[in-house]
Amino acid sequence: MGEIIALVDYGAGNLHSVENALRKVGAKVKVTDDPDVIRAADRIVLPGVGSFKACAEGLRAVDGAIEAMHERVFVGGAPFLGICVGMQLLATQGLEHGITPGLDWIEGEVRLIEPTDESVKVPHMGWNDVALTPHAKMHDVVYEGEAYFLHSFHFHADSGKDVLAMTDHGGGLVAAVGRDNLLGVQFHPEKSQHYGLATLTRFLEWKP
Repeated sequence: MGEIIALVDYGAGNLHSVENALRKVGAKVKVTDDPDVIRAADRIVLPGVGSFKACAEGLRAVDGAIEAMHERVFVGGAPFLGICVGMQLLATQGLEHGITPGLDWIEGEVRLIEPTDESVKVPHMGWNDVALTPHAKMHDVVYEGEAYFLHSFHFHADSGKDVLAMTDHGGGLVAAVGRDNLLGVQFHPEKSQHYGLATLTRFLEWKP
């Protein structure tokens, strides 16, 4: 039958483009807000576009979804992928439109991008390098390449060990975080053509 990927539906803007990209690489996807489906899934993908506050509130409004994800990921050991704001929600808190609690699965906070070069504009938009850190050795998903980014806030991890990849936009920005069976990417795999599809393929094959 093959593995089932639960793509968590909480009103995130990039839901269907992520679904299409996953299906393109052969994934069996269930778009769902049902905690029972999330608990039964082999892998979980959390998309996200928009503000940290709106996405966090949208996810919390889905009754039982966070609890089901936590149980499946931390008790069941299912591989998890957060994309864009879905990655940012792994943080302890976000500072967009006030302080909003995140999932606190990877300690850190999501802050406004403040380039050191005044000529560099925010948001960080377009193609940019994904450069691995030494801590990426433990991961089989993220690799060197170019990906498509679109964001004004960035993940500031408390521990450098959780940072798997960086990019540069008037200073270093976190491109990917990860720990154990958790992975988050700031870039959009669904918009990153060959690199993005290859990243999703590697996630489907990943055995943390």
